[in-house]
Amino acid sequence: MKFRGKNVLVTGSSRGIGAEIAKSLAGFGLKVWVNYRSGEAEAKAVQADIIASGGEAEVIGFDVSDEKAFVDAIKTIVATDGEISYLVNNAGITKDKLAIRMKSDDFMSVIEANLKSTFIGCREAVKAMSKKRFGSVVNIASIVGETGNAGQTNYAASKGGTIAMTKSFAMEAAPRGIRFNNITPGFIATEMTNVLKDELKDAFTARIPLARFGEPKEVAEAVAFLLSDHSSYITGETLKVNGGMLM
Repeated sequence: MKFRGKNVLVTGSSRGIGAEIAKSLAGFGLKVWVNYRSGEAEAKAVQADIIASGGEAEVIGFDVSDEKAFVDAIKTIVATDGEISYLVNNAGITKDKLAIRMKSDDFMSVIEANLKSTFIGCREAVKAMSKKRFGSVVNIASIVGETGNAGQTNYAASKGGTIAMTKSFAMEAAPRGIRFNNITPGFIATEMTNVLKDELKDAFTARIPLARFGEPKEVAEAVAFLLSDHSSYITGETLKVNGGMLM
């Protein structure tokens, strides 16, 4: 895959889908900044895997919901590399509970961690990327942001907001040569889904036309496409990676 830029920040990339995105992008020749909030050891393991495979990676720890920390991180990357070419806003949390039992703090904490952090990253990316009038951002939303889900009012709001917000950023940044797109994964085989009971997995699989959970690598390759020059005329779009669960 062809990339004109040289580096990428992937938030929440110490494990799961984020780690796979980081490794995949490094495999395409990008220098990857591996972000973590609390899993430093895991982030360094991702970095080690990338370097062992001949890639280049740096580890950068900060909480994406901390505005100053996020802003400082972007500045650090630009000061070190001279630019930031790509950003993947992947970090996020869940605090699932039925809405009638959900406290406002539980709602807002997910909005802060998922939606507000993505806003900060997008805003700072536009500032940094405008200098070269080039850049591409992919926000990891969710199928839940498109369909809603019982017990995930907060998460659905954060991811639905991400989808809408990305379109607005795409409109504002297009004249500067910067693109913004979304990925909405469906059920992906990660640590979170591995703990589900077999009968629950079977019930979910029955709703998926391709009759299986997706693999993190399949999300990572979709991210790589939307960042790359191969999607140079695509902006403001949402690419569904869900096995046909939502068409």
